[in-house]
Amino acid sequence: MPHHHPRGISRRAVTRATAATGLAVLFGATASVGRARAATQVSARTVDVSVSSPALGRSAPVRLILPSDFAAQPDRTYPVLYLLHGAHDDYTSWTRETDIEAFTEGRDLIVAMPDAGPTGIPSAWRDGPDYETFQLQEVPALLARDYRASSVRAVAGVSTGGYGAMAHAARHPGAFTAAASYSGILDTTAPGVPSLVDAIVARENLAPLTLWGNPLLNAPTWRDFNPRAKAGGLRGTPLYVSNGSGVVGGSGDWLPEALESLLWPSAHSFTGILALLGIPVTTHFYSGGGHSWAYWKGEFTASWPMLAGALGLPE
Repeated sequence: MPHHHPRGISRRAVTRATAATGLAVLFGATASVGRARAATQVSARTVDVSVSSPALGRSAPVRLILPSDFAAQPDRTYPVLYLLHGAHDDYTSWTRETDIEAFTEGRDLIVAMPDAGPTGIPSAWRDGPDYETFQLQEVPALLARDYRASSVRAVAGVSTGGYGAMAHAARHPGAFTAAASYSGILDTTAPGVPSLVDAIVARENLAPLTLWGNPLLNAPTWRDFNPRAKAGGLRGTPLYVSNGSGVVGGSGDWLPEALESLLWPSAHSFTGILALLGIPVTTHFYSGGGHSWAYWKGEFTASWPMLAGALGLPE
């Protein structure tokens, strides 16, 4: 993965790339969507649990990877790493696309991968479900009650899950001991981003205004759920942010590269406000790259030492 730092790309290039591809197409995914089954054993350490959620008005799934010694140490509690999925994907994506189960073998933690709905935007919707309450209150309560989870939690996510990781941590200071975003939407009001968010929602046959309303008429709501606007809440939380420049310096896979280009200014806007606020953040802004797991897997590995430290674990 390249490690040099291009200065950025012009807004004209981003606009041209976005218009050429179509926002909804850019966020498309070929992955199949899994169905939740209550307390289904997926493998020796992985289980799918159905959570009865008043916040969502339905039962929703969370996939758990339990520690290797979970059964052998019934009095022990464990920290939790929350991994959030992206748009048009589901709670099985991290185990499907990465080796997270093998990676955590022998490590004393619980990995929780909660549902965020078809858009992967884990927010309190203006006219719809409240995924924020589901992920921050209902799932942790279940884990504490039934799986001996401690109050130590870190969060990481890809794409809209990267948005969720930073939004959750910023809006609820102290809820997480660390937060990491890989190609996340970190400034929801950056040029082109409101249209992208609307396209993500519309692609799932949902009305865009049901998320946060109109970006102009309901600007306070958009601001309230914007990680950049809430960045002050991240003070004291170890942070990791990565994003590629996409089209410029890319490898030729232009659909995901165009999307990565669109999110590049948003990521810089977010880290820029952190700098102004004097809030430290570890960044990896790299030349080229695309909006895909091929890059996110490496970024998770790079951020692991920070996450492990925040969870009280050895690297």
